[in-house]
Amino acid sequence: MKKFLTFTAIIFVLLGAAGYATWHFGTNIASEKIIEKVESTLDDENLKEVHSYIENDPKLQEMVSEVASTNPDTLPFQTKEEATRVLLKKVGVNRLLDIQEQAQNGAITADEVLSVIEGTLSEDEISALKYVLYTELNK
Repeated sequence: MKKFLTFTAIIFVLLGAAGYATWHFGTNIASEKIIEKVESTLDDENLKEVHSYIENDPKLQEMVSEVASTNPDTLPFQTKEEATRVLLKKVGVNRLLDIQEQAQNGAITADEVLSVIEGTLSEDEISALKYVLYTELNK
């Protein structure tokens, strides 16, 4: 009986470790895939268009100046991998895929996407997402 319990405990520990490793490395791989896809669609011309769009929108200019002056040490995360983990944990994979599909079809507006994100994430997490986006756009 003692051997059975020991064996069962070892199996549970190994399954837990495998699950954690899958979650940890899976989100890193997912974030890399997302960035690769965005980078492949954003060539230099499209990137200039994004920058000009930001420069011509006063609301976005205000956001950029706010993010530029943010101290990253006060944010809950600073990397795209950590941002991906938070989004997957708080919003969920299925909901993110649903939002992506609706955005591609034009069935959801930017304001609706923002309301979903703002309803799910805290102020600090939203600030951290803005910071990560800012740093990725300025690489």
